[in-house]
Amino acid sequence: MHPKYTLIPLAFSLILAAAPTLSAGPNGRQVDPSPVLTELDDAEEATLLFMREEERLARDVYVEMGIVWQALLFDNIAQSEQTHMDSVKNAMDRYALPDPSDTTQSGVYADPALQALYAELMERGESSYMDALRVGALIEEVDIADLEAAITETDNTDLQTLYSNLQRGSRNHLRAFVAEIERQGVTYEAQELDQDTVDAIVDTPMERGGQGRRREGKNGR
Repeated sequence: MHPKYTLIPLAFSLILAAAPTLSAGPNGRQVDPSPVLTELDDAEEATLLFMREEERLARDVYVEMGIVWQALLFDNIAQSEQTHMDSVKNAMDRYALPDPSDTTQSGVYADPALQALYAELMERGESSYMDALRVGALIEEVDIADLEAAITETDNTDLQTLYSNLQRGSRNHLRAFVAEIERQGVTYEAQELDQDTVDAIVDTPMERGGQGRRREGKNGR
């Protein structure tokens, strides 16, 4: 039987796919502000497909950690990761890109590197609650770094907006994991990003954005 852990309630934004809205143009007519889509090059396509699987890996790990440790923190962030996955899938649909792998199979990925990473993170996360929290923080640090690279490597404003929204969500998730780690009496040390970057993120409030919010409930069995 696993011990209970009580969380300080945390509020963070769910990153939802932005639904197009109409606004008034200069002639008073309603216009659609959705970005004009341009054809993606091979690198942009590969990055978008990778992001779909990377967000799914995060969700899969958090779902399993929620089961292992009976922790609402993991359950709630897993739901947010599902929203991230859906946002990426919406973009893939706009550009007529197929899913890289069968999303009905949890923990199975087309990318060999992600497949190996999943196995490593699961082994680490199952060893202790603290290790599971560190795994969560590591995933979010890696996501932040990968999304930053994705933003700088494309001039497609549609993708830049998507990746910026996902990155905001990852920063909020990192804040939530670090808060719980430090609530356990442990000082968090950066694992992928430099310490100054992590400190700057966790020392600022949760960011709001997207179309919805959820509040972290108390953790328990």
